[in-house]
Amino acid sequence: MAEASESVPAGRPPTAPWTATVLTILPEIFPGPLGQSLAGRALAEARWRLEIVDIRGFARDKHRSVDDTPFGGGPGMVMRADVVDAAIAAVSADGAAGPLIYLSPRGRRLDQARVRDLAAGPGVVLLCGRFEGVDQRVLEARAVEELSIGDFVLSGGEPAAIVLIDACVRLLPGVVGAVSSLAEESFERGLLEYPHYTRPAEWQGRAVPAELLSGHHARIAAWRRRQAETITQTRRPDLWARHVAEHGSTKERNDEPD
Repeated sequence: MAEASESVPAGRPPTAPWTATVLTILPEIFPGPLGQSLAGRALAEARWRLEIVDIRGFARDKHRSVDDTPFGGGPGMVMRADVVDAAIAAVSADGAAGPLIYLSPRGRRLDQARVRDLAAGPGVVLLCGRFEGVDQRVLEARAVEELSIGDFVLSGGEPAAIVLIDACVRLLPGVVGAVSSLAEESFERGLLEYPHYTRPAEWQGRAVPAELLSGHHARIAAWRRRQAETITQTRRPDLWARHVAEHGSTKERNDEPD
């Protein structure tokens, strides 16, 4: 277990790593990508924990059935309230910490602000649905928070759970080496991120913008800010409108260096 330090966010016990508890009928999917790269190294270093719970282990018949036909008819199957609730009760009794979240396309859109909140807490408990979804009664009884990673439908909640966990883990202390780079990423300032370039300085007739080769830090910062604003205005007018309402634009601030 990682040692306690002053960098542990408020809300998490100082001796407990951030923990993702995943309830799924497909435990073999995990850790998947979470076992690689930044998240994988952090997992091996005990900077965070991954607990996988097989919902089928709480089924009540010899076939380990977790679903049944929907009342009212219609295609597909629905995950049973009694089986799902038993799984939730078990992880709660074991001390799983953090909000209980159901990954669902009808949930509130996950954004960076919510990711920051989740990463600052003790962890998350993620319910992964399959088939046509989970019986509404258990969602209401357990006051489950529903989150969506986008306006599209997946075959199950597991890929969405991996996305959410990865987004949180990279914000944990010690996971990303250059912490300052996090402040420049998309959504951190209400803007999409500016373009990046590296060697060679010219490639297939395309040159790196002169501002980035100038060595003038203020000029580089101003160029990056303009690019971020332009890209956001063009690609995400909703974000741009919110940003202008909260901060104004570069032209409105009139703070360009000479």
